[in-house]
Amino acid sequence: MNQLLINNQWVDAIDKTTYSLINPATEEEIANIANGSYEDCKIAIESAHTAFKTWGITTPYQRAGILKKAADYIRDHMEAFAKDMVMESGKPLAEAKGEWAVAANLFEWYAEEAKRAYGKTIPTNRADKRSMVIYQPMGVIGVITAWNFPAYNPARAWAAALAAGCTVVAKPSENTPLSAFNMAMALMSSGLTDGALNILVGDASAIGEAMLDHPLLKKISFTGSTRVGKLLMNGASRTHTKLSLELGGNAPVLIFGDVDVEALAKATAIARFRNNGQVCIAPQRFYIQENIYEAFAGSVAKHIAALKVGNGFEEGVHVGPLITRKQKESVVALLKETKEEQATILTGGNTPADMDKGYFLQPAVVTGLKPSSVLARQEIFGPVLPLFSFSDLNDAIAKANDTEYGLAAYVFTNHLATAIHASERLEFGIVGINEWAPHGTESPFGGWKQSGQGHESGSEGLYEYLEKKLVSIGTL
Repeated sequence: MNQLLINNQWVDAIDKTTYSLINPATEEEIANIANGSYEDCKIAIESAHTAFKTWGITTPYQRAGILKKAADYIRDHMEAFAKDMVMESGKPLAEAKGEWAVAANLFEWYAEEAKRAYGKTIPTNRADKRSMVIYQPMGVIGVITAWNFPAYNPARAWAAALAAGCTVVAKPSENTPLSAFNMAMALMSSGLTDGALNILVGDASAIGEAMLDHPLLKKISFTGSTRVGKLLMNGASRTHTKLSLELGGNAPVLIFGDVDVEALAKATAIARFRNNGQVCIAPQRFYIQENIYEAFAGSVAKHIAALKVGNGFEEGVHVGPLITRKQKESVVALLKETKEEQATILTGGNTPADMDKGYFLQPAVVTGLKPSSVLARQEIFGPVLPLFSFSDLNDAIAKANDTEYGLAAYVFTNHLATAIHASERLEFGIVGINEWAPHGTESPFGGWKQSGQGHESGSEGLYEYLEKKLVSIGTL
């Protein structure tokens, strides 16, 4: 299962090249993975196009049966799948199990939602005319996903696209391919049409170019950086490829002075470092009202210093390694820059003394930051919690919105009017009020500004893969 999946067959790359998959906790090789290329992607697209002729005309009920079986398969194999995820991503085992549970839920939810792609009839201004709107599957969909959630990211796109009647050419991250392979096994074992799902891992740039070049590929769903999203937008004009883009984030957290400081500081320590902060909607820029700033800083630093850092298979681990050496070096460089800005690191920011192998970094809390700090401007994607302050609601909103990103934002307050005014004025596609998980299988997920376009999850996620058609009948 370390090969490419094309037309229901596991095959080597055309040029026979492979690459080493590395465990970020031990730096040991897990496997050699087939290294796909432009030519491999062309073949996969053509395979998916052939499969679409069959899969695209199945009924929603037929597709639902297969997706529901895949959800059950994932649940039955969750323990083994989660262990593979820990090995390739480094996240704690409990987080991996939770992610696979959500992936199964996505397949089950879209199995049901496929039956509800309703059209409508339109009353016309002529007695001899009838008009209706129907929805039909687009065709072949390219799905490019990131490494931070190696099951959740593919599941929400694959499930919706397949439920809609589309076929998929998937390019999971080269850092975390095992989860995608396991998900493919769930679908293949559940009776998915041959060629309806194809998987390529390897040269990301070449595979992306092949998707943009091929006229049979109708849309790309991409989860990743804003930089790559812009490249896809530029290239999409070549064959008028549609795009859904879930890009970077820089989520502000507004904590007002009427909260329970100790309770929220304890919850913050867990929420900020889920998946080691490598989350697109991770709470990042913490803005604390001035009257509780010092108390919150001291309390959250205490709770964060107590978090256990280690291999995801160890009992009680909260924070695993970063995904690659490069990612760790990036976070260390950000911390170095904050020191040059005269900021103060209250706790963490160093490699644990007993961890000379793996890409581990102690979670850090940083105070004394200016509004223009690098930690306010740049997506961190790592275990750093920066603390800023604000005076009142207007000041908080202005600071929160001062970013090119617009994915998620968070507000904590016990004052209803404050919560409502903040949620309406924040320039973000997702706003959580007094909660850290403002998303769900049934809810639309998408960003404003440079955080993307289109939506995943919810009924909106299904319609991303359907074309709208007007049917008008005259001379009746």
